[in-house]
Amino acid sequence: MSRAAKLTLAATSLSAIGIVIFVHHAQQAEKAAMHAGVIRDFEQQRLKKERQLDFDMQQALEREYRKIQTVSDGGGANSQETQSR
Repeated sequence: MSRAAKLTLAATSLSAIGIVIFVHHAQQAEKAAMHAGVIRDFEQQRLKKERQLDFDMQQALEREYRKIQTVSDGGGANSQETQSR
């Protein structure tokens, strides 16, 4: 084999090995990023459920308190007359 042929073979072989290694690392990084996205989605779903449970509990407490005490929004006729004077 000539020297040029050996150099060409070595260069193409090293290039092929380099490309395979690069693609392997790129796939691993992409897989890790996708896994992190799944973990983040699970965390967001957990937080959403937790916040919904808190909201439901607050609504139940509000209904309970409205049964016990009268609540005024401050928009009655007496408050409007007082504001216009």
